Amino acid sequence: MKKRAWIVFFDESGVSLLPQVRRTYAPRGRTPTLRHRLNWKRASMAAALGYHAADAGRGPRLCFHLKPGSYDTMALIDVLRQVKAFYAGEPVVLVWDGLSAHWSRDMRAWVAGQDWLTLERLPAYAPELNPVELLWSAIKTRELANLTGDHLADVADATERGIHRVSSDGQLPWSFLTHTGLTIHTQPPQN
Repeated sequence: MKKRAWIVFFDESGVSLLPQVRRTYAPRGRTPTLRHRLNWKRASMAAALGYHAADAGRGPRLCFHLKPGSYDTMALIDVLRQVKAFYAGEPVVLVWDGLSAHWSRDMRAWVAGQDWLTLERLPAYAPELNPVELLWSAIKTRELANLTGDHLADVADATERGIHRVSSDGQLPWSFLTHTGLTIHTQPPQN
């Protein structure tokens, strides 16, 4: 059965002022040194990466949210309200993992009142099925790699640059989905 809805994968991740240490090129004998303050300030980010189930031509859409601290049920409900506005109230099948805040009593009660939203759960211990995990990897290995910011705003700016890079690339979000082994359309869109 074809459903005219957005298939939206959702996930959260954390970032902090501690740098994401990655390999880099340097002249022989000059090992790069990262200097940073040992600061544990953290922020959380959430992303909803959607693919239209019936119309591949509509392209993937990426909704992003960043906040200091961590997400709880009420904060996630606020993010889902933004997702509703982002997808203009169109039907959404949201696919996410088994995080307790995703399936809490308050979350289920709120979702029950939303006619635009259907929830589906990823299998346990299967992050490789969520294309948003590849989004996090793409940002953390490029924009956040070896970043030694003094403030969370530095990390937030770099993260937003990464989100913009991924969003402006018409093929990269499709490659995330392809890498999971999942398909939504019988033929990939032509660029």
